[in-house]
Order: sequence, then C-alpha cells, then structure tokens
Amino acid sequence: MSIKSKIESPAIAVELYRRMVRIRYLEEAIAERYGEGKMRCPTHLSIGQEAVAAACGIVLNSTDQAFSTHRAHAHYIGKGGSLKRMMAEIYGKATGCAGGKGGSMHLIDLSVGFGGSTAIVGNSIPLAVGAALAHQVLGRSQISCAFFGDAAMEEGVFHESLNFAVLKKLPVLFVCENNLYSVYTPLKYRQPKGRSLWKFAEAYGVTAKYGDGNDAVAAHQLLVEAVGFIRSGQGPVFLEFETYRWREHCGPNFDNHIGYRSEAEFENWKLRDPVSNLRQKLVECFEVGLSELENLEEGIHTEIDEAFEFAESSPFPDSSEAYRDLFASGVSE
Repeated sequence: MSIKSKIESPAIAVELYRRMVRIRYLEEAIAERYGEGKMRCPTHLSIGQEAVAAACGIVLNSTDQAFSTHRAHAHYIGKGGSLKRMMAEIYGKATGCAGGKGGSMHLIDLSVGFGGSTAIVGNSIPLAVGAALAHQVLGRSQISCAFFGDAAMEEGVFHESLNFAVLKKLPVLFVCENNLYSVYTPLKYRQPKGRSLWKFAEAYGVTAKYGDGNDAVAAHQLLVEAVGFIRSGQGPVFLEFETYRWREHCGPNFDNHIGYRSEAEFENWKLRDPVSNLRQKLVECFEVGLSELENLEEGIHTEIDEAFEFAESSPFPDSSEAYRDLFASGVSE
C-alpha cells in the first residue's frame, strides 16, 4: 500500500506535520529556556514522540475527551491546545490553562476536550474509562482517550480499567506509547522475555493492535480505523505504539552519558525521527513545496515567541486563588 493511498488528502499530511512541528519547536524552546529559572515546575518533554499525539489530535473530535500523563505537552498541543495558555501554566501564571496552579504535569483545557493530565503513573486510565462510562450512560456521541506509557501497564488500575471497559463495551481508546523505559529501567527488567504489550492487553478480550509510533502516516491510519470501530459501538480499542524519547525522563537535557541506554541506541532512533521523516514524505510523496513548509515552520516559530511573551507578561495568580476549585469547602486558614 502506498503512502498516498493511506492518506488521500495531502492537506491531512500537512496538518499532521504542523501539529508535530508545534510540539517539537515548543519543547525545544522550553529546553533552551528552562535554565532561566522562570518555569515554575518540572517538565517531561516529548521530543521524539510527536507523531502519535499529532495523529490522535486530528482523528479525535474536539468534543472527545483525552486524558494524559506527566508527559502531557504533546497530547495537549496535538488536541488543539493553546501554546500561550500552556506556557503561562508552566510559568505559574494566572492566564495558564489551569490558572497557574497545575504546571506542566497538570494541564487541563475542556474547551479543546483535554480532560486533564496527572503525575501519577496510570492515573489517566480510570479517568478516561469513567468518562467513557458517562458518555455511554448519557447517550453521548463522544469517546474518551487514555494516553499512558508502557510502565502504566504494570499498575493494577490498568488491568481493572481495561477489564471493566471490555465488560461494558465502553467507547474508550487506550493509547500506550511504549518508549521502552520506565525512567531508567528498560522493559527487559520489567516484563518477561518475548512479551508483547498489545498481545498482553488482547488477553482481556479488547481489540488490540500494534503501530509504529515514529511513522505519523501509519499512526494516523491505525487511529482512523480504531476510532471508527469505537464509534460504531463495538467497544474499546487498545493501541501500542513503539516510540522513543530523546531527552532525559524529567528535564531539558540529554542523559545518554549516565549509562542506562547507549549513544548508539539513541542515534539509531534519531534516524527514525518522526518530524524530519514526515517532512521528507511531504516533499517526495505529496509534492508539497519547500517554500510552503518553510512558511509553516516560520509561522510556528513566531507563534512560540508570542507564547513565551504572553507567559512572561501575564500576572501571577492572587493568593486567594489557592482556595478556588477545591472539592472541600470551608477550608480554614
């Protein structure tokens, strides 16, 4: 099957690229500026993992709800999130998408169907399942999506949630971005030799598939099929996408020197760079002009500069905001 037959419209491929570049350029800018000490929280960057987030953002509707992890930037941006509101949040400003109280790991923006992210491993999964149950009970047309990493499959809540979703045929998409490591521990020390994560999930009776998370076009096609299956009322789908993070688990730097992965492994994965490879496909397979791509890229650089200016110039929240949006009322000082 040719690439053109996978995505009929070059416009979709260009939009995939646009979303991926927004993620890549913004996170590179975060890495460059993090040392200034103005970002008020830890950050977990998604550089190298942009393809799945961008493809999901295109395939899901704005009313569909996505739930993410500590590595949430790409999912939020891919879903159509505001660069200005995200950067203001990371700077701890009142104009942030969580009012400056959540930071990098707790983004939320219901206006684009981003139901929230959480630092607790696996915690996005029951949130998405609960939302899917609500959609089903209330007769809504939306579906929900849980983003999580390979380590989340080692949490009990993953198994409980997946089993419940299959039992109730809930409209939920499970997206596992397998970047091979849980912080510094590779899969070989966490899972039996030869175990396939998507096959492991399939044992629960869920429709499960594997995809190349560094191939944006293939990821998009797989997601189109999965979301169509869910919307037709046939129950949940589990997708495992193999991918790779370039930077350290938490922070703006590279960490190949500390010994848990080799420089050679890193360089081999860089050859599969989802951003540059899609750019090449756009030129060679979709006959998109270089000038069009350069204009797109320049526009994103401008957008990013404006996002940082917005974050810098925005005010910090008033101290009274600490007591707003709490579950408990009447908190004493």
